Amino acid sequence: MTLDFDRFEALTFDCYGTLIDWETGILRAIRALAGDSATDLPDDDTILELFGRLEAEAETGAFRPYREVLQDVAAGFGLELGLTMDGERASAFARSVPDWPPFTDSAPALAALAGRFRLAIVSNVDDDLFAASAERLGVPFDEVVTAEQVRSYKPATPHFDEVLKRLGTSRERVLHVAQSLYHDVAPAKALGFACVWVNRRAGRRGSGATRRAIAAPDLEVPDLATLVRTMGIG
Repeated sequence: MTLDFDRFEALTFDCYGTLIDWETGILRAIRALAGDSATDLPDDDTILELFGRLEAEAETGAFRPYREVLQDVAAGFGLELGLTMDGERASAFARSVPDWPPFTDSAPALAALAGRFRLAIVSNVDDDLFAASAERLGVPFDEVVTAEQVRSYKPATPHFDEVLKRLGTSRERVLHVAQSLYHDVAPAKALGFACVWVNRRAGRRGSGATRRAIAAPDLEVPDLATLVRTMGIG
């Protein structure tokens, strides 16, 4: 499907998986916590699939900060993989988020897009954790909506409702850009947003650190650099 990019005044982004390479961050953190047992861990895709299941389970029920979600995920890794994962190790996993690296194309692409669109974040994270990631991205956002602020986790819809309210525009004027079909593309499309799927796992097995989902994005690109070129920017 061909998108008319001129119709949009704002781009909303998921952060982790789209702008920040959370799969690299997750794998580094888990292998560091495993220590001498790291050589006994399963392959990367199996670890990421386990993360996706444990995270989704930990985000159900009453809202809790993302740090606590990640602590539960770490504890789940301990049980599933036979690792020693006491409270301090689980907390260390949660504290690893600021160290998760951005994709190399994220900052240049955001800087280019900021010259044409308002940019907003809708992320399943705590405010301070995102602030650390934002420093790595180096590009200011017009609006930032976190799970901590709306007390909800995508694929629930409060993030999307709130960002529309803050942007003060209609959903027809907003293009949502994300890597996760489960957390982002499926719920955003159900709400009537146009969506770009940044398929950073193209050619790899499985859905990585997110649960599998079926969704129909309006455009699929392998990275943000390709999106910028497709838009004819720069």
